[in-house]
Amino acid sequence: MEPTARDAACFEAGIKFGALYHQFAGTPVSPESAPSLERAVEESIENQPFCESVSVDILTEKLAAEIDHGYTELTGRFMEVEIAVEREGTEVVTRMAMEDGYPLMKIESVRED
Repeated sequence: MEPTARDAACFEAGIKFGALYHQFAGTPVSPESAPSLERAVEESIENQPFCESVSVDILTEKLAAEIDHGYTELTGRFMEVEIAVEREGTEVVTRMAMEDGYPLMKIESVRED
């Protein structure tokens, strides 16, 4: 059986999240540098094929509570992310947020033309 456009769009969304998380996890970040890092992550992932939009929100209040020496490392517990992918008339919206202590990435919606 050939993959459908829906399958391909969901796969592309997963690739985007894998790249985002593993490329930026561990990046030194502070509340002051968070806005520029948000933009860098968004712009980096938006460069990938089929990516319609990326929204990264670094949770600066949580970040500030963890800082001992002026910065901490970026992890999933400090981010909320939404990625939209469009492939062959199918749009997939995905989201990452903490769930039960784990940065869970999941499909929020699928829309087919």
